[in-house]
Order: sequence, then C-alpha cells, then structure tokens
Amino acid sequence: MNSKNQVESTLKGILEVVKPLHEDWVTRFKIINELREVVQSIENLRGATVEPFGSFVSNLFSRWGDLDISIEVSFGQCVSSAGKKRKQTLLGELLRALRKQGGWSRLNFIPSARVPILKIVSKWQNISCDISIDNIQGEIKSKFLFWLNEIDGRFRDMVLLVKEWAKANGINNPKTGTFNSYSLSLLVIFHFQSCVPPILPPLKDIYPTNVVDDLTGAKVDAERRIAQVCSSNIARFKSSTSRIVNRSSLSELFISFIAKFSEINSRASELGICTFTGQWEYIANNTRWLPRTYAIFIEDPLEQPENSARAVGQKQLVKIAEAFEMTRRTLISANVTRNTLLPTLVGPQTSRFLIKKHPTVYSNSNYRSYPNTPPQAHRVVQSPLQTQYHLWQPQYKNSRPSTSQMQHQGPRMVPSTLKSQSQFARMRVMNGPSLPNHQFQKPNPSVPQDQVQVQVQPQIQIARTEGYNVKFGTRRPHQVQHNQGQMWRPKYDR
Repeated sequence: MNSKNQVESTLKGILEVVKPLHEDWVTRFKIINELREVVQSIENLRGATVEPFGSFVSNLFSRWGDLDISIEVSFGQCVSSAGKKRKQTLLGELLRALRKQGGWSRLNFIPSARVPILKIVSKWQNISCDISIDNIQGEIKSKFLFWLNEIDGRFRDMVLLVKEWAKANGINNPKTGTFNSYSLSLLVIFHFQSCVPPILPPLKDIYPTNVVDDLTGAKVDAERRIAQVCSSNIARFKSSTSRIVNRSSLSELFISFIAKFSEINSRASELGICTFTGQWEYIANNTRWLPRTYAIFIEDPLEQPENSARAVGQKQLVKIAEAFEMTRRTLISANVTRNTLLPTLVGPQTSRFLIKKHPTVYSNSNYRSYPNTPPQAHRVVQSPLQTQYHLWQPQYKNSRPSTSQMQHQGPRMVPSTLKSQSQFARMRVMNGPSLPNHQFQKPNPSVPQDQVQVQVQPQIQIARTEGYNVKFGTRRPHQVQHNQGQMWRPKYDR
C-alpha cells in the first residue's frame, strides 16, 4: 500500500472511531433534560429554556466531545441578553443548585471570563459541559456551521479529523494560548474556499452581512430571516451548473490542509484569514482589524471584526506552526505506515479505540495490545437534531442529481412541511430521559445486527457536490431584507 492510500485508510479508520454513536446522542439528550429540571427548580430561572449549541448542534462533535449549553432567560420572545452581573448571579445560583442535587463533578465557575461560564462534568460518560446565559450568538453560529454541512459531506469529516489532530498535538486549548474549536472549523472552511477548485464559497455569498447584527427583534423571526437567506443562497450555490467539480479524496484534502498552514507563523504577521471573502487579507489594509494586534487573526465571519483566535499567543503560534510542519513531513514520508501516522493524528484515547477495533492492523509495540476480539459494527448515525431542526430549502423541479454528482455530498434535509418553531428556528430537546421513538428506526429482526444502520432522518435527499466557481452564473446572492420574515410564519409550539 502506497503512502497516499495509507493516509486515506488511516483517516477513515479514525473517523469510524470518533464519530458519535446512537448512545452518544442519547446520553447528551439525557444530560440536557437533567439540566432543564435543575434550572426549573431555581426561582429566578423558572420559565427559562435550556438550549444546546456548539459542536453538538452543528453535528461536528466527537464521541467524547464537550456539550455547550445556553440558558435563555429572555423566554424566547425578543433577542436580548442579560448584563454580565446578572449572568454571574444566575450562574452562581445554578452552581449552588447543582451542588445540592449531586451527580455532577468538577464544578468550576468562571465569572470573570469574557462570557461568564460554569463548567461541570456529568456522571454520564464524564461528559464536560460549559453553561452560559443567553448565548444567542453561539447558537446562531452553531446552526450556520450545521448548514455548511449541507454543501459537502467532507466538511464534517475534515473538522472531526482536524480537531482530533489538534488535540493530539496540544494546539486545541485556548486556555494555553492555542486554537479553540471554532477557529479550527474556520480554518477548514478557509481551506475548502481556497483549494483548487474550491468546495465552499466565500461566506459573504451565503450571508452578505454581519449575522449577529441582524439578531434583533423577535428571536424566532430574526433566526428565520437569517435561515431563509442562508438556505436560498446555499440552494442556489448547490444547483449552479457553472461550478467545477472538486473530486479530492479525504487524504488529499487533509495533506493539503496541513501544508497550507505549515508556514502560518511567518504569514500571520502580515496576513489575516478571512472566510467572509475566502481570501488571505493584508492586516495593514483592513481597517476593520486595526489597531488591534494579535499573534494571528482569524476573523469571525458571523461577528466581524472579532478575532476568533484572539487567545493565541506568539510563543504558542510557533508551537502551532511546528505541529503543522512536523505533521506535513510525516504525511509525505515515503515510509509512512499506520503506526507512524497514529501518534501524529490522534490522542491516546482514540488510539486505544483504534487498536481495540483493529488489533491486527495496529500491532506496533508503542501501543497497548488488546485481545484479538472481532471489531463491533460501527453504526452510522445521522444527527437526531435533523428531525427537530431543519434547514428549509426549496424543492427543485424536474431535476435529479446523477450518481457522480452525489459524490462527497452530505445529507440534504428537505422537510415535507415546515412544521414548527422547534423544527426550524429553535433547537428544542424533547422531554423525558430518552429520545422520542420517532427519532430512531426500530431494529428489524430480519436484518443482521452487523448491518444495522441507525438512521435518524427519514427524509434525505442527496444533491451534487461540485467545486466553486467565483460567479453563481449571473444571479446575485440573496440579500437581507428585514420584512421577509412575514412571508411565512411558524406555528408556535404550545
């Protein structure tokens, strides 16, 4: 097996391990429901809603990924945010309630953070939870990343691989001056925009203005306005006939991603990464970024001109560049094997799972040996959020994608009817300790269990994935018009 095939095979093996299983979704819903019960027991938080966001909502989390929670005290009526002191007070009350209830460990209240946060660890799978108050910006950013999954299925795979690689190399922790997960996702977006041919468009062609600036008025209407603009432009981008197909394999995309940023230390002094335009931008020429100075500038496209990588320090940027360069050399080595790749690409936890799943493949003495037990079938799981929270998209008439056009395409969810607020604008977690029955297919006794695939989304259409041509034909991107929310109105949950 040549080095390219070795990398491809190893990356796919990693994805089999890190992608969440059915029970991982169930556990997180259970945690959310338990937090809801605690919140409702606090007098000052009665009526508040518990809303997940982050990688869980964007479907970019691994099996052992953290869970981000926002407690909305605005009760879903208008877009508003409690003041910092109010947030600190409410999180302090929640901290006392969680201690009183028990079952939570490593409770850590950080009131002085830019966004006050309460960190806890659940008794269920020891999942870490970060709780904040009225984090509406975080919610809409998570949904935006979820929508990008609609364009190309390789985006999710790359984000999972890059996050795992970054953790293995100690560069995915803003507390120590390295990247947060959102910045890593933006790097993947930028790579998909700047590869040849491009896979993703500049984000200004999906939403032409600053998203957080348009979070005004009634919350549900604001979110629906933003979603409508994004869905219209994403649908138009996917249906464009002028785009060039990008058929790069996962290994080719990963290797080129590592190579692209292997000199990030020297480039960052003059250039910033702008996914809004899909280009490197000279910092000196960008008045939005001045006079602030950072070790590296990765602009938040949804909250411009904020720097998503503001926590990165100069010394740590050197470490980041070294991790990229070391990995690049490993990937292009003529003698690359699975066992030489593994320490570079994954951390100890993932490597143990890989060895247990394929004990005869990863037999190097550097790793702990496991009994030769047959690997268990990995169940492919679509996000349960897809049944609760859909991206509305228009149906295309008289068009059916070919098999070649389906390649690399992520699931495109098109609800038969736009039913309710919880299905589209708001992510609601169902009550009860477990998932509703309709979210997962019941096992068929006639189907062998090693062939079972848990499909959470019953209606999936596959659309083509092609490269990106700078122009969408002659049509201009769908623009933001603040009266569009009246074109269609939700049936509110009772």
